[in-house]
Amino acid sequence: MNFFIENLDDKMAKQILSWKYEKPYDFYNNEVSEEALNELLDGSYKAITTDNGDLVGPTEKVKERHFFSALDLIGFFCIGQTAQIPIGHQYGVYREDCVDIGLGMHPDYVGKGYGFDFCTYIIKNINENFEGMALRLSVATFNKRAIHLYEKLGFVKKDKFNTPRAEFMTMMMDR
Repeated sequence: MNFFIENLDDKMAKQILSWKYEKPYDFYNNEVSEEALNELLDGSYKAITTDNGDLVGPTEKVKERHFFSALDLIGFFCIGQTAQIPIGHQYGVYREDCVDIGLGMHPDYVGKGYGFDFCTYIIKNINENFEGMALRLSVATFNKRAIHLYEKLGFVKKDKFNTPRAEFMTMMMDR
């Protein structure tokens, strides 16, 4: 599967906000609202698309619901302050000079073995634009699957902090 980075448009933003994850990942579900659309369209988010024009995905669920066209939205990422959890600042978890990364993958691809290539593509792109800077991401501590993937990619666990919704931790990749 080949990935491409595109600017998010209104249609893509609405798709992302409509994605529904199964428990316990429903924590990441959103609702389409003017505020949420404005955030996704502020220029800090990028779409990840794939050029696989065939039926994509290992499960019948995916095949039943999607006949993917030439370039299809598989996920997104953002960098900078947008990728930070605001309450983390009061815990001092964002004090180091790093490139913060936030990302999300279409629920039909989550847990199907696409995460490593998806994240590697994002990291490679960021490395081209921010050479030599450490990378940091924030992840909910219950999301063991994502934490395991990030460790395989070379991130190490750092600081934990609480929000009203969940406990989070930062993970860093030095370069």
